[in-house]
Amino acid sequence: MGIIWTIIIGFIAGVIAKFIMPGPNEPQGFILTAILGIVGAFVASFLGQMLGWYGPDEGAGLVGAVIGAIIVLFVYGYFAGRKTA
Repeated sequence: MGIIWTIIIGFIAGVIAKFIMPGPNEPQGFILTAILGIVGAFVASFLGQMLGWYGPDEGAGLVGAVIGAIIVLFVYGYFAGRKTA
């Protein structure tokens, strides 16, 4: 149930993060935004477990997932904005 809950929270966090951090290099599609939010929730869960904030079977809450999603969106925007010559 933990993985399913992380996916649901990540989906919501991706949508919230998109509204908090709009920009020209951000993903334009709803599906890609949701996927990046889910990845952000997994990143927040992993980092929280490594730092001891969450137990081994606990996932990030909504606030942690939103912060993780913002981090993932920032990294995505950085690399998507780069132009190769």
